[in-house]
Amino acid sequence: MITFPSSLEKSTATDAQSEMQLETQWAVKASAEDKLETPVEIGSPSKNPSNINANINTGQLIVIAGPSGVGKGTLLKHFLEGHRDLQVSISATTRQPRPGEVNGQHYYFLSKQQFDAMIADNALLEWAEFAGNCYGTPKAPIISAIAQGKRVILEIELIGARQVRKSFPQAKQIFVLPPSRDILEKRIRRRGQDSEEAIAKRLSQAEVELAAADEFDVQIVNDSLERAIAELERVIFADAITADAKTQSPDSEP
Repeated sequence: MITFPSSLEKSTATDAQSEMQLETQWAVKASAEDKLETPVEIGSPSKNPSNINANINTGQLIVIAGPSGVGKGTLLKHFLEGHRDLQVSISATTRQPRPGEVNGQHYYFLSKQQFDAMIADNALLEWAEFAGNCYGTPKAPIISAIAQGKRVILEIELIGARQVRKSFPQAKQIFVLPPSRDILEKRIRRRGQDSEEAIAKRLSQAEVELAAADEFDVQIVNDSLERAIAELERVIFADAITADAKTQSPDSEP
């Protein structure tokens, strides 16, 4: 059984890396306090996930999705730099590690047998297969973090977000929109990484994803990085802001 500390922190990633589906880089950090925590087994989901409601005012899963090229990676990178207390989910995969990738830091690298066992045990919030490899989101570390009152960020594609909506309906789902389709195409082309065929496929997939924006709880237009970060902060910390306002209200009871 694979175990890991329950406190996770996103690593620094380039814009290009952070925009690739399921290819975002993550890092694990154990603070002095975290070292006292009991490690969580990724294949051992809570017997009663509803227990997380005890800390629902602070603990929460935040799902962030949006089409390739919309700038999710850049937005999250700058947002997390100002909120290092937030945690980021690490994906599990059956693909082989690439040079420089570390198990438990960039991904949890599993065998096909281990991954299949997690599916059978209902230990994944979502999973999908791409290019012959499986990718998924372990359930146990997210439930453990939320039960401790922590907010967990999960950047994911549309199919995964839909699965999480069914497996974890408590999650807040945010969709990042481009200012326009023309600007989205310009951003994709500006990378200079794709052929015309690849660009056409990205744009076609983007149309599918943009059509699903209304499925999400909140839509944020990434037209200005500063404004988008402020809006993301407002959405993610809305419950805490409301609670503080009630506490400071002169009508609130001691």
